[in-house]
Amino acid sequence: MSQIINRYDIQHADELRALDIEEKTRNYLPHKELLELVQSTLEEPKVDSVSVDSLNSVEDQLEVALSITRARKSELMLECVKNLQEKEKMMIEENHVLASQVTNAQSLLLLEAN
Repeated sequence: MSQIINRYDIQHADELRALDIEEKTRNYLPHKELLELVQSTLEEPKVDSVSVDSLNSVEDQLEVALSITRARKSELMLECVKNLQEKEKMMIEENHVLASQVTNAQSLLLLEAN
């Protein structure tokens, strides 16, 4: 499991570093406003009057929003995996403790039986 996470970290580390979420979030619209902008820009009566620069700007905004969403998803997934690994370690430790308690209880029962 840790090998999978390490490979994932390596593959996506460059993307996460290059993303610099704070920098990009300053320059992009919130998702709701971006969707409203796209909808108003591409409405049927106005679509012929939209400039190429305007479309490029909308495209850039959408790409930034998608990058931020993907980076956040990756961040949340990594946190989730790390939390699950911690739970796994705790459960393994608890399992060892319970196994030793069962062994002790069995040895006590054998001593009482003799």
